[in-house]
Amino acid sequence: MDFESKINIMKEYAREENIPIMQDDGIEFLTSFIEKKNIKNILEIGTAIGYSAIMMAHVNSDIHITTIERDEARYLEALKNIKKFHMEERITLVFNDALNIEDNGEYDLIFIDAAKGKNIDFFNHFEKNLKENGYIITDNMGFHGYVEMNEEEIESKNIRGIVRKIKDYIYFLENNMQYKTIIYKIGDGIAVTERR
Repeated sequence: MDFESKINIMKEYAREENIPIMQDDGIEFLTSFIEKKNIKNILEIGTAIGYSAIMMAHVNSDIHITTIERDEARYLEALKNIKKFHMEERITLVFNDALNIEDNGEYDLIFIDAAKGKNIDFFNHFEKNLKENGYIITDNMGFHGYVEMNEEEIESKNIRGIVRKIKDYIYFLENNMQYKTIIYKIGDGIAVTERR
């Protein structure tokens, strides 16, 4: 079975099981960015079933990814998928809460796609691992259009809470004097952050 077919099966599984994976134009943006910037070493926070890690690794055979997942079912599914694509040598999967991990690696790219309410914590915890001219990319800045809505219009208290945390993160990025951030309205909203 070719790469495309295997990816489509993964996407179908994610849809059926209601597992959030990156939208098509989001993943396209991310993989093009990796290619354009010649990124080789990536830390991903939030593996889910391994979809974005596999897509990123597929860009170039000398890319290495360390990816962290705390949900056991998703971690096991990701392990299975990484094996299916024969990428065990290039994708290192870590089963843990990202904030419990002390990583000494240096990365060209840190990709944050995990619990939205903890984006600031993830950023602060891992920025020391970012290479001098590296990038931090964060997904779900638009959170399915909710971020642009009036908070009173959002019925779910849970979603209101997540939206507030994302807005706090956007404020944190925009007011972080060490970094500059551009938020692209692509996929579910993607923030690209680099040192000034």
